[in-house]
Amino acid sequence: MNRTLAFLALCLPLLASAAQQPNILFIYTDDQSTRTVGCYEDAFDWVKTPNIDGLARQGVRFARAYIGSWCMPSRATMLTGHHQHGVESMRMEGQYPGSAYEPEQCPFWPSVFRRHGYVTAQIGKWHTGVDGGYGRDWDYQIIWNRPKYVKNSPNYYYDQMIEFNGGKPQLVKGYSTDNYTRWAVEFINGKGRDPRKPWYLWLCYGAVHGPFTPAKRHLGDYKDVKVPFPKDVYPPRPGKPKYVQKMEHWGPGKDGQPVERKVRELGPVGMKDIPGRPLRDWIQQYHEGVLAIDEGVGRVLKALKESGQDENTLIVFTSDQGFAWGQHGFKSKVGPYHATVGAPLIIRLPAAKASKTAGRVVTEPVSGVDLPPTFFAQAGLPLPWKMHGEDLSPLLADPKAKRTAPAMLVHTGKIYGSATAKIPPADDPRLYHGPGVPWYVMIAEGRYKYVRNFIEGEVEELYDLERDPEELKNLALQPRHAKRLKAYRQKAVEELRRTQAPFLANMPRPSTLK
Repeated sequence: MNRTLAFLALCLPLLASAAQQPNILFIYTDDQSTRTVGCYEDAFDWVKTPNIDGLARQGVRFARAYIGSWCMPSRATMLTGHHQHGVESMRMEGQYPGSAYEPEQCPFWPSVFRRHGYVTAQIGKWHTGVDGGYGRDWDYQIIWNRPKYVKNSPNYYYDQMIEFNGGKPQLVKGYSTDNYTRWAVEFINGKGRDPRKPWYLWLCYGAVHGPFTPAKRHLGDYKDVKVPFPKDVYPPRPGKPKYVQKMEHWGPGKDGQPVERKVRELGPVGMKDIPGRPLRDWIQQYHEGVLAIDEGVGRVLKALKESGQDENTLIVFTSDQGFAWGQHGFKSKVGPYHATVGAPLIIRLPAAKASKTAGRVVTEPVSGVDLPPTFFAQAGLPLPWKMHGEDLSPLLADPKAKRTAPAMLVHTGKIYGSATAKIPPADDPRLYHGPGVPWYVMIAEGRYKYVRNFIEGEVEELYDLERDPEELKNLALQPRHAKRLKAYRQKAVEELRRTQAPFLANMPRPSTLK
């Protein structure tokens, strides 16, 4: 056998493997609500996201996806397949967003993909401990490492300290969304990878997180839009827990429109006091920040098609959670409502298979923990450990397929793993995060959603998502829904038991539990 034939013989297994296993492009934005994506029912009629909408027409859109409650836990879930209470050794430390984890106690599954022949890459925002995992979890990595360079952590959009493949940070100018897109296109076109191998790329945009800065080219694009304000932007909010009743981020302005009360806001050089701004102005700015994301999606999809990789690439578009603008009085994420944590989720199978599922909509609620097992199933790889979610492939094939378990979202503030066994008391600040939201468990299945807050004597929440999509009427307080409330309460207990939640035996009793 001559050298050429010998070389080809060695390459054939690799080439065959690459052909059989799909590439996976995982596009992951920050604080992006479903209201910002034109193809979602709750989007304003003036929203323009042609590239993301086009992806939805090619793939499957999930109407109710609860990926996470806030930035760091959501990312920890994406890297482990576990709810926050199952992520061991993760912790906040030092000055926010300082954080750390022990790789031996908390392995990330991209390292498993590497061992099975995938090239793994991560580009964009890193918010999961100072250890970025280059050389262990990632073959190729370009990241804005927020926990490691705390002084630079407010710079979501300009002048970021960027690490290239674990090297010393470099100050990079330009608009971050555009930078991340450019680097992703370069990777898709072959930079930093073996072309014979399948690849997994986690593209993590920092947009549209506060300070919600649009690209200069998009300033004023939504200048004249009309923004109706939410029905419960002001209290009282009947049936809601006490902490929601106290939400007063907004007050009536001179023209009757809601105006933000004076707050401390994240700016380019840290926190600063700013005067209140109308809700309409904030929503305009927020949506203008999404426009560069949509352009970025268009550019990476174009790169896939022009490079001939579209036929064999699974594409997933989602966000770490949503963001509320006035709903239930919020100006934040974290809270257990669709307005605060509901994220877009669109999955498009490789183009060679996508026509069979194009344009379908899944109304059954799903959770962030469902994505990692889906990636393993699509790659044809066995799970390296027991994960909390379930493979979404059956729903991709049939939107009416039945799940084996309801979607669950658990919020335990800044506490992770076995440390969640001890639930802080109601007067302990560790029980709360963001705008004063306590720990909770949320269960969604079918048309109903259930919430149990971890405060003694607090009301439970139960909403009919079909009749009451804005979640204004708490059915848990209506005697005629007592049987349904009991059933969903039990579903929550069963899911917490199945996922070995350390705090299960210590949950405070709600006032509605008889």
